Amino acid sequence: MANDALAAEALGARLPALLIAADRVASTVAQGVHGRRRVGQGDSFWQFRRFVSGDPLGRIDWRQSAKSGRGAPDGWFIRETEWEAAQTVCLWRDTSSSMRWRSRQVAVEKRDRANLLLLSLASLLLRGGERVMMMQQGARSVTSRTGLDRLAAELDNVNSSATANDEAGLPPDVRLPRHGTVVLFSDFLSPLDEIRALIGRFAAVPVTGYLLQILDPAETALPYQGRIRFRGLEHDGDALIPRVESVRDAYAERLRAQQDGVASISARAGFGFGVHRTDQPPEMALLTLYQALAAR
Repeated sequence: MANDALAAEALGARLPALLIAADRVASTVAQGVHGRRRVGQGDSFWQFRRFVSGDPLGRIDWRQSAKSGRGAPDGWFIRETEWEAAQTVCLWRDTSSSMRWRSRQVAVEKRDRANLLLLSLASLLLRGGERVMMMQQGARSVTSRTGLDRLAAELDNVNSSATANDEAGLPPDVRLPRHGTVVLFSDFLSPLDEIRALIGRFAAVPVTGYLLQILDPAETALPYQGRIRFRGLEHDGDALIPRVESVRDAYAERLRAQQDGVASISARAGFGFGVHRTDQPPEMALLTLYQALAAR
């Protein structure tokens, strides 16, 4: 009990700093992006676009079409409105042991970078009027920036209550809102068959989303030399390699195959996939991720 209390106190002390950092990253990115505007039912004007075959005639804006000075149908324009219904975005990050690792090249663990990106994305989405929730049992969505405190607390609750699925690096099997969005932060080094089954389950709901692979720079380059013992982090044992440089090319090929496999699985289900290294600025990853979600 004493150890649990100390761990909880340490986590609580870290929350304000994490929230401040997340808000700073989100504010930096927010200066260069707009909200997640989508075509749909609403009263707010979004844009005019040219008429294409199959568009209902009732959606033609005749005043704008007359201004074009061109004949039908080349001069016809459709008036599009913005979809104003808030969408629920479900967020999850990997709590498995491999996410607790970092090399000497960087000062941040993969898990800590995932926490920062998750809360930064939540901050951006809430500014844009979206609903956000953690992907875990009993989670509730939040709809305002004051809800970031609750999301951060739920993030730490996940840390202290890992399940078998967490140790496998996979999200829990929870009920998801239909036609929502999921965003997963992980190193995605699980077997491709398991990732394929997971994305298939999501697509059947249906939901769409984005997978962001977070890797340490040493995991991408294998920069070691000579005789090295690699210790397994998830019950996979140790490996003693006499000359690491002799396996570097084979390792790079395996990593590329894993990434290509995850990207292919994601694309077939309409999901996005990206890679972020912990030696890169978090703002870069957040901007790419947010723009990808905005395009959906």
